[in-house]
Amino acid sequence: MVSSSPARGSTRVLAMSSTAFTVMFAVWLMFGILGIPIQKELGLTDPELAWITAVAVLNGSIWRLPAGMLTDRIGGRKVTIALLLLTAIPTFLVARVHSYGTLLVLAFLVGLAGNLFSVGVAWNAAWTDRSRQGFALGVFGAGNVGASVTKFIGPPLIAGTAGATYAFGVEGGWRLVPVLYAVLLVALAIAAFLVTPRHDRMPGASKPVREMLAPLRQVRVWRFGLYYVAVFGAYVALSAWLPKYYVDNFGVSLTTAALLTATFIFPASLLRPVGGWFSDRFGARRAMYWTFTAMVITSGILMMPNGHIVINHADGSQTEHLAYQLGIVPFAVIVFLLGCAMGVGKAAVYKHIPEYFPHNVGAVGGLVGMLGGLGGFFLPPLFAYTKQWSGFPSSTFFVLFLLTLVCFAWMHWTVVHMLHKGSPELTDHFEQPALAAREDAVTDTVEVRA
Repeated sequence: MVSSSPARGSTRVLAMSSTAFTVMFAVWLMFGILGIPIQKELGLTDPELAWITAVAVLNGSIWRLPAGMLTDRIGGRKVTIALLLLTAIPTFLVARVHSYGTLLVLAFLVGLAGNLFSVGVAWNAAWTDRSRQGFALGVFGAGNVGASVTKFIGPPLIAGTAGATYAFGVEGGWRLVPVLYAVLLVALAIAAFLVTPRHDRMPGASKPVREMLAPLRQVRVWRFGLYYVAVFGAYVALSAWLPKYYVDNFGVSLTTAALLTATFIFPASLLRPVGGWFSDRFGARRAMYWTFTAMVITSGILMMPNGHIVINHADGSQTEHLAYQLGIVPFAVIVFLLGCAMGVGKAAVYKHIPEYFPHNVGAVGGLVGMLGGLGGFFLPPLFAYTKQWSGFPSSTFFVLFLLTLVCFAWMHWTVVHMLHKGSPELTDHFEQPALAAREDAVTDTVEVRA
């Protein structure tokens, strides 16, 4: 049973896990920037490049459920240190790659970094008072901002060190970035060993695996997972996809594309604590309504960035009216707003978990995180193939629009169903005869009182 009082080591756990997650997230999505010079060097097609990011996201998703359960059983400290050290090895080896096949294997292994998310969720939930869990998990989840780290340091580092060779034969250019990340991961593993409490909290230490998995039979868990595909899986996919989108469709440099992508990543990450606070105070479901409304509107605009109305006249002639075209500035602003909605939504989804499943956060949070991560795996190739099939780059946002609409519809149907089940006497109160009867009753009451 987890104590409801704040523990002395909770701040250290939150700070260390958030720092480690930020760097691991940067490693997990580093191919969003490195992929562009890699594509030129190895002569890769767009779908081949998309699969590099996709396999990294896949391996960063499939182990989230067992990682969360393992954290509940043996403690987040041990699992975090192990993941940092294991990820450092393939990250370093990426700098030595010279073929697409080898890169694909190493990208998959680097993806192990993404599994730290479910570890941090279970670890912080075990150390944090329930009344503050939304905010704490939001702060930890803000480590998603790590997706922007490579966007900032990558382009200038790649341009400034191209052609150089350093100690131990380390080459400059894009190959220097994974080496630096590998060194940083080892340093963080040492820091986690020294800083975090040695006597960890393990709420599932004596719980049978079957009992830990029991909540996964509930449809509610899978519904939360679909929500997370929309707010997190799509975030991961767009973080990797947007640099190339900006380069291909607006003709900007890689550096400019990276900075513009950061304007999406920052709000989608840093607003996560705000989303946690909002969910703590006003409720996670209200936050999700706001999130899906904003996502439907923004993705709906982005999927139609250019257009006009064609009128066919009776004489057979045609005229065009209300032509519009989104330039790079309004496009980036709308993408920024989309990121704001995702940042709030990610926190709101995870606020549901300790509320509904306080004793199974590791398993439920792991499954929801796994499903969200798998969304990040499927979406980049889907973006690439829908672009090939349709010929429209904006089909990326059409996919997101449909996904969000499905989530919104399912959530609203569930809420309405719950209200009808909880208050069946209100079922017909919105029908016209019932309204008329109620109005007559109010009138009669007023007349009697008069």
